[in-house]
Amino acid sequence: MLAELITIGDEILIGQIVDTNSAWMAQELNLIGVKVKQITSVSDDREHILAALKEASQRANVVLITGGLGPTKDDITKATMCEYFGGGLIFSQEQYDQVERIFRSFGREVTPTNRKQAEIPESCELVVNYNGTAPGMWFEKDGVCYMSMPGVPYEMKAMMEHQVLPRIKARFQTPVILHRTILTQGIGESMLSDMIESWEENLPAHLKLAYLPSAGMVRLRISASGADEVVLGNEINEQAEKLYAIAGKFIYGEGEETLEGNLIKRLRELGKRLSVAESCTGGNIAHLITSISGASDVFEGGAVTYSKELKASVLGVNPATIEMHGVVSEATALEMVSGAKNRFQTDYAIAVTGVAGPSDDEEGNPAGCVWIAVAGPDFCEAKKFQFSRNRGRNITMASLSALNYLRIKLG
Repeated sequence: MLAELITIGDEILIGQIVDTNSAWMAQELNLIGVKVKQITSVSDDREHILAALKEASQRANVVLITGGLGPTKDDITKATMCEYFGGGLIFSQEQYDQVERIFRSFGREVTPTNRKQAEIPESCELVVNYNGTAPGMWFEKDGVCYMSMPGVPYEMKAMMEHQVLPRIKARFQTPVILHRTILTQGIGESMLSDMIESWEENLPAHLKLAYLPSAGMVRLRISASGADEVVLGNEINEQAEKLYAIAGKFIYGEGEETLEGNLIKRLRELGKRLSVAESCTGGNIAHLITSISGASDVFEGGAVTYSKELKASVLGVNPATIEMHGVVSEATALEMVSGAKNRFQTDYAIAVTGVAGPSDDEEGNPAGCVWIAVAGPDFCEAKKFQFSRNRGRNITMASLSALNYLRIKLG
């Protein structure tokens, strides 16, 4: 069972907006056993759209189309659909009632331009968009099903969840596809691959492993397809247990869990509070923590002490320590973390000092050299990390490494 996704709109091709719709649709289709064969973005051009539809029909059982359904002249999807599927546009009272309802909810009258959104191809079956004025349209041709939807994400998602996905499941017999995604930090993709090589080689043939690396972490996705959901679930869980036994020290969570969310959850369980002292990360650690709802339960606050003077005046770092060991050093990191813990009166603290890059610093430390310190009721220690020359990547890597360092210490 294969699907193809087509996004229509010049705004995507010129980089004005990012196509998040396709990623979401692909995930949802996968959950019901439909594999996406290809994702195509086309311009608001008649010939381009027609070619995309014809090519997709040769590869997929279902073609999902988003965009190009507005009331303005540059939105040509409906007219092009008429040409591809045959027939012309007809007025739909059901669709007009929906347009009128939306306008009435805003205290406005339907304009002549918006009245055009009640016109739909006579060859389609109307799928009502309960969250907007652009219609959804279901077509069938030569055994292939086509669904055209608005490009507005929340309108498309509601239509998919409540109407399109149920229709696809009812129309096609789809296999069961299950995933379990395990999240790791503190080990690179190649090293992780070497560590779990034997386990991976002995996976059953119908279980697949995918490595999904990003800055600072690697996601491992175990996938299974078949007919019996219970059997597949048990098999995935059995293999996951084996994976935990091998690489457990690097695993911090599963699914959509974040490292910062995991740390906050653990601190909340312990009833403890956290503070941070940042230099080269420029407040990014605090940003990650406060992006989690409920962070105030455990996060007291922090300080971004970029200069030597602030490290001394705010955190109490001894100027002699900086003079003797340098800003980027174990000694300075330890005094920073102790200062944060004491000044903010928290149970735990994190401190980071380093060279974000891309240039080396004046003390001779290479770009990507970072000291991370953590402190708690019975420990105060620091580790040296060496990242790359990419400034943005280094900030991300240092932030995640710092969070993970404390997570491991908490046990």
